[in-house]
Amino acid sequence: MELGDDAVRFKIGDRVGVPWLGWTCGACSYCRNGQENLCDLAKFTGYTIDGGYAEYTVADQRFCFPIANSYGDTNAAPLMCAGLIGYRSLTKAGDAKRLGLYGFGAAAHIVAQVAKYQQREIYAFTRPGDDEAKQFALDLGAVWAGDSNELPPQQLDAAIIFAPVGALVPQALKAVGKGGKVVCGGIHMSDIPSFPYSILWEERSICSVANLTRRDGEEFMTLAPKIPVRTEVETFPLEEANEALNRLRAGKIRGAAVLVTESNSA
Repeated sequence: MELGDDAVRFKIGDRVGVPWLGWTCGACSYCRNGQENLCDLAKFTGYTIDGGYAEYTVADQRFCFPIANSYGDTNAAPLMCAGLIGYRSLTKAGDAKRLGLYGFGAAAHIVAQVAKYQQREIYAFTRPGDDEAKQFALDLGAVWAGDSNELPPQQLDAAIIFAPVGALVPQALKAVGKGGKVVCGGIHMSDIPSFPYSILWEERSICSVANLTRRDGEEFMTLAPKIPVRTEVETFPLEEANEALNRLRAGKIRGAAVLVTESNSA
């Protein structure tokens, strides 16, 4: 490992996390208004910046976050992706007391712990018939867990959809009360079917989440070890990345999938 000439935030040997957002221009209207996650010129780790599915990468120190020593490398990894986008989704939900989580995977199992710490009530929605996921949610503090095609026993104040299933949007709108918000936390989603205006009326709203800001990362990475957030992971060698992705798509991962290299199996 090496430090660039102007790299002063960290020193050799420090444990740092490299998130999805890897660079922004700092000059556009979005960057100047605290919305750097929407920068038109933004660059992303493993997508427009080499790295992610690799043993080594070059990262801008301004977009990296220190990792608490209480986390092993594999348990820290989900914090950088699922944790950060989950945290931003949670902030978009506002101060909702009764919170629904649709899709109980990597992001939701982290968000549930933060929400419980914030003394919210968590209502978990899983694939129909996935009793293991329901029990996982209850073990992490959910007050109720049911199928995604069910309505909860009480109206929700907000719901976050992590599953990339467009049909869950009208279902979540039916679950939230007046003024409730439905947050779509994924980077993509299947088409949202048409739905009657009546389930959007009474000031319900829908919003999406895009990327993250450095402020999100700083807040979450400070908060996580205080709770403390415990990640549940299943590791795969880097060369088995496709198998990990297939298992994720099939809903066969409890918690988060983490790719490891030969040089790092901690």
